Amino acid sequence: MREFDTTAADFDRIPFGEQFTPHMVTAEWTERDGWSPPRLKPFGDLSMSPAMVGLHYGQVVFEGLKAYRRGTDAVACFRPADHAARLSRSAHRLAIPALPEDSLLTAVDLLLQADGGCLPDRPGLSLYLRPVLYANEANLALRPARRYAFLLIAFVTGGFFSDRPDPVSVWVGRDYTRAAPGGTGSVKFAGNYSPSYAAQEQARAAGCDQVVWLDPVERQWVEELGGMNLFFVRGSGRSAQLITPPATGTLLPGITRDSLLHLAAGHGLAVREEPLSIGQWKAECLDGTINETFASGTAAVVTPVGTVRDGAESWQVGTGLAGPVTLALRDALVGIHTGRAPAPEGWLRTVGLRDAGRDDPHSRESLAGSRK
Repeated sequence: MREFDTTAADFDRIPFGEQFTPHMVTAEWTERDGWSPPRLKPFGDLSMSPAMVGLHYGQVVFEGLKAYRRGTDAVACFRPADHAARLSRSAHRLAIPALPEDSLLTAVDLLLQADGGCLPDRPGLSLYLRPVLYANEANLALRPARRYAFLLIAFVTGGFFSDRPDPVSVWVGRDYTRAAPGGTGSVKFAGNYSPSYAAQEQARAAGCDQVVWLDPVERQWVEELGGMNLFFVRGSGRSAQLITPPATGTLLPGITRDSLLHLAAGHGLAVREEPLSIGQWKAECLDGTINETFASGTAAVVTPVGTVRDGAESWQVGTGLAGPVTLALRDALVGIHTGRAPAPEGWLRTVGLRDAGRDDPHSRESLAGSRK
């Protein structure tokens, strides 16, 4: 760990997932005692056995949620109860004893009270929280572990792609699938992510930012973009429709996805969850029926898709820039994040800072800024 200089210049180029705050929260589960109360401690390395179950067999699930500044003395966490519920569903799928949802909320409070002041009150910045449940028993029998640990850490971040709604280019993945029916595609299982790297590298080699995942059976239905949900806009004005692939069990039902479906209805948009084939997407972009496409996620927020590449073919979505529906929904969501707009009941959990005097964005804060 080392001190990190929180100047405007540093935060303008802060990398995603590298500048960690000074504390973390932990808890332990045993068969006899269940889950211990969450405990705040300094950020530091973990001790583990070389035979730890999570290391060998991947019995690990996690979440990702964000908190935003509320002036000088508080931060607001976005939909933590919904993330806690999804973490419980993920744990159930991996045969992990679910952390009580109130315990996750307590852990969030502890970490934000201690480290919320590390987040400068600057537009575009947030505190990303990463809760993890993992099997830490030292035993290589092929069965669920009998000891588990919980960990909550946080880091300061800007936008995953950009702080602005800049369009991304995407590559249609044909060689790999992200998930399988009956598998783990609908939960945040750690093992879902590294198998996607080969396809992501294909996308990068083709000059694209992200990979588009197709369904694992027919290999023609659009499902997700990298680790994000996808939306398509048909028509414009009062006749505009917002389309998103249905949560069939092989894609992750995102909290941001759910938020946008709620906000879209409030904006008078007709909202439909329906399958869309890769052929339909191309044809409807070419004839102007689909004039916007965007991805959503905790890290990406709302990110427009400008161009699509499928092998040797490529096409543009609308003007290739962020469209009016994309921008309106992004503004509505960011408005809630930042406090410019009222939030639906239960969406925000506001936490006061333990030491509100250390929040000056021009001061130096101690962050565990390990750059690897």
